Amino acid sequence: MELPKIPIGNAVELLVEAADKYLGWFFDIITTVITFMVSTTTDSILNLHPFIFIAILAVISWRLAGIRVAVGTALGMFLIWNIRMWEPAMETISLVVIATFVSLIISIPLGIMTARSDSVHRVVMPILDFMQTMPPFVYLVPAVILFAIGEVPGLIATVVFAMPPAIRLTGLGIRQVPEDLVEAAEAFGSTSTQKLIKVQLPLALPTIMAGINQCILLALSMVVIAAMVGVGGLGGMVLRGIQRLDVGMGFEAGLSIVIIAMILDRITQKIAGGKKTT
Repeated sequence: MELPKIPIGNAVELLVEAADKYLGWFFDIITTVITFMVSTTTDSILNLHPFIFIAILAVISWRLAGIRVAVGTALGMFLIWNIRMWEPAMETISLVVIATFVSLIISIPLGIMTARSDSVHRVVMPILDFMQTMPPFVYLVPAVILFAIGEVPGLIATVVFAMPPAIRLTGLGIRQVPEDLVEAAEAFGSTSTQKLIKVQLPLALPTIMAGINQCILLALSMVVIAAMVGVGGLGGMVLRGIQRLDVGMGFEAGLSIVIIAMILDRITQKIAGGKKTT
C-alpha cells in the first residue's frame, strides 16, 4: 500500500502565492529601494575613470592588507579592464557590495542574539542548516515569483544564501570569549551593552571577520548564479558565453570573477588576521 504524499511543495507554492497576492505592495517597495541602490552604486563606480578606481582600490588594499595585496589588486583590476570586462565587473562588484551590506545588517545582530540566548540559538541553528544545504538555485524560484525577472530577485536570493556563515561565526566568536574576562567586566560595573561593545565584540572580531569573508565570497558566487534570472554583470557574460558556445568570452568572464574573489578574500583575510605586510 502506497502512503499518500505529504503536500509540502503545494503548501510552499500556496504560501508564496498568498504572499504575492496580499503583500505585493511591500515587495514593490523593496523592489524600488533595491533598484535605486543598485543603479546608484553601479553608476557611481562607472562614472569614475577605471584607472582612478584601480588606484583607490589599490590604496585601500595597501592600508588594510599590505603592499603585496595592493600590487596584486592593481594588476588584477588592470587585467579585467584590458580584457574588456570592466563594466560587467563593476556591476558584479556593486551587487556583491549591496548584498553583503544587507546580509551583515541582518546577520551580525542575529548572531549576537544567538550568542546571548540559548533559546534563540536552538531555534536559529536548524534554520541555518536548512539555508546552507538547500541548493542555491531553489532560492531563485520564489524570488522570481515575488519580484519578477531582474536584479532584485537575484539580490534577494543572494542575501538569503550569504547570511548563514556570518550569523554562525558571529555567535561562535562571542561564545568563545573567555568567561573570566566577561566576569571581570561585570565586576567593574559594566552594563550588558558595555560588555558586548568593549569586551566581547573586540575579542570576537577575528572570528566575525572570518564570517564576513565567507559572506562576501558566497554573495559573489550567488550573484553569478543569479544571472539565470536576469542579473547582469560577469555572471551574465558567463551565461552568454554558454548560450553562444563562446569559450573565450566565458573564460574571460570566469577569470574576472576569480580575480575579484581573490582580491576580496585576501583583504578580508588580512583584516581577520590583524596583520599587515609592508
